Amino acid sequence: MALNLEQKKAVVAEVAEAANKALAAVAAEYRGLTVEEMTNLRAEARKGGVVLKVAKNTLVRRAVEGTEYECMQESLTGPLLFAFSMEDPGAAARLVKDFAKGHEKLIAKLVAVGGKLYDASELERLSNMPTYDQAIAMLMAVMKAPVEKFVRTLAEPHTKLVRTVAAVRDQKQAA
Repeated sequence: MALNLEQKKAVVAEVAEAANKALAAVAAEYRGLTVEEMTNLRAEARKGGVVLKVAKNTLVRRAVEGTEYECMQESLTGPLLFAFSMEDPGAAARLVKDFAKGHEKLIAKLVAVGGKLYDASELERLSNMPTYDQAIAMLMAVMKAPVEKFVRTLAEPHTKLVRTVAAVRDQKQAA
């Protein structure tokens, strides 16, 4: 069914709003997926903080003008769905990668982060990025490690003395 001008403007506005707020974007070819599979993909996307949009490439080209995803304009060919990561840069990549494992017909085509366009092969690297909570946990572990090592180092002479005294005591009791 063809869209009239107002509907096209609404689609462009929706995609532009998602693109302006997104941290990363993934375009994937969805040719051959059933309605049920697409519904499942959309449900997974909502859980992961990803906005999925399916629109004509000409409308998406207009929508991403002036955003950091303008780099995708020249590469938009074929039936594509657009996944925009809203909370975590790797969320859209994880969604597409995980869903594609069970559905070979979903094929990642483009990955864009920070105004740069990457090949679909970079999907794996983007999907392996830690989430915000994981990154904070890693940072805290790195910050905590020197302090823990320092405390262990300070406690070691006392511990060694206690072990030596205990060994002397055990030796005298055995004799």
